[in-house]
Amino acid sequence: MREPAPEPSWATWCGFVLMCLGMFMAILDIQVVATSLPAIQDALAISRDAMSWIQTAYLIAEIIAIPLTGWLTRVLTLRWLFVSAISLFTLASIGCAFSGNFPVLVSFRVLQGFAGGALIPAVFSAVFLLFPIRLHPIATTMAGVMAVLAPTVGPVVGGWITETWSWHWLFLINVAPGVIAATATPFLLPDERPRFADLATLDGYSLTLLAVSLASLEVGLKEAPHAGWLSPLCLLLFLSSAAAATAFAFRTLEARHPVVELSTLKNRSFAIGCALSFCLGVGLFGSVYLMPVFLAYVRGHDAFEIGTIMLVTGVAQLVTAPIAGTMESRFDPRLLSAAGFSLFALGLGCSAFQSRVADFDEMFWPQVLRGVAIMFCLLPPTRLALGALTEAQVPDASGLFNLMRNLGGAIGIALIDTILYGRTGGHAEALRDRLIAGDITAAQAIGLDLNLFTHRPAGVSDAAVEAYLRPMVEKAAFAISTNEAWALLACAALLGLLLVPFAGRPPQSTAKTAIEH
Repeated sequence: MREPAPEPSWATWCGFVLMCLGMFMAILDIQVVATSLPAIQDALAISRDAMSWIQTAYLIAEIIAIPLTGWLTRVLTLRWLFVSAISLFTLASIGCAFSGNFPVLVSFRVLQGFAGGALIPAVFSAVFLLFPIRLHPIATTMAGVMAVLAPTVGPVVGGWITETWSWHWLFLINVAPGVIAATATPFLLPDERPRFADLATLDGYSLTLLAVSLASLEVGLKEAPHAGWLSPLCLLLFLSSAAAATAFAFRTLEARHPVVELSTLKNRSFAIGCALSFCLGVGLFGSVYLMPVFLAYVRGHDAFEIGTIMLVTGVAQLVTAPIAGTMESRFDPRLLSAAGFSLFALGLGCSAFQSRVADFDEMFWPQVLRGVAIMFCLLPPTRLALGALTEAQVPDASGLFNLMRNLGGAIGIALIDTILYGRTGGHAEALRDRLIAGDITAAQAIGLDLNLFTHRPAGVSDAAVEAYLRPMVEKAAFAISTNEAWALLACAALLGLLLVPFAGRPPQSTAKTAIEH
């Protein structure tokens, strides 16, 4: 066990702040681009079917990079990994902004996603590598706020940029922070000697298996809601992912120099922490995805209005962050995690009963509950997962921990789309049948004037009635499906609550200390 680390210098704190800024920009980039895909589609004449690959290319590269961060940290050191990643992210952002066609844009999005994927776990590794245990709550709170705030403010930032400037600035906003971080952090973060000799230990076969497994899973999850989970394409993708993952696991567990240290999962607290991170990912990314879909299609709001409504969650997170950070250092993280997932399930469950005309007022308190809960679903599980590991284990473990949150988000969004696309048609048919049968409650459910329903105007054809009612029925049916999706997210949070008691007792001390200055 190492001696406790000395007090970190102001330079270390400034370097860590810049690392958090880089992670924030990487996560924010996904959201602002998603908001403005139609503008990019029109500008580059991209087909509707191909447009989603602007996001998918980024996500696939990101999800492959995240588990590799441990190995990259060992080779490059934490300092030079961050400098390399933020530099590549900034250059790729410039390339995206000046892309003149779809293939070039997707190519730069791959580079951008890989760099962004390395930035996220590097920050959580830095918490445990740069600071002594008594400062972990402060550093974790700073990193946690950035990690969960970016998805919340993304829609309003993206909408404002697109309406005020142009889609190019969705990428160019990364340049100034990226240049500052890449220039300053070499002089701020602790100095270590890179281990370039470890490049020779890279197992290319394992890396290929990892990439095939994660890429197949990501593409399968993207296609499943439309093509069907049991369609030939999706079955092939999921089977390929499972086979590659199995081969990767066997090869990695036997390797002298594994690409990813899977043996860390033998630690019960870490394994449960990863499971909690997965459940948080389902609820966090799922809710950030579901709200804009409902507000855009059912309520007819634009991107800026949607972002303004969703800021409630971000404000609640900011207010709660210092409270959660203070409590996290004083209470059993299992108790705080249980409280967080209970409140998270309640906030998600409340949205499962929202009306067809739900807007800011009706969404306010569920958002507040979720915003408060998210900080307790992130900070204490991070301590549970990484707090008992050695310094050497932290980089790999941080990659796995963050990977589980992203996988949870990907699976959660796929399940949401499955509900929205698979259930809405059935709900619409049921509403039509009830309207034909003269059910007044069905007329109220779709927002139809009861006088028109009970006293049909003379001379109006059935076709005209059908054309008038169809949009109302479809929106009402979509609202019902949305509520079912909210219920699914609440179940994921409840699963997290049930898993908390299985975590081991949190450590009273830690074997990890800061990197020696």
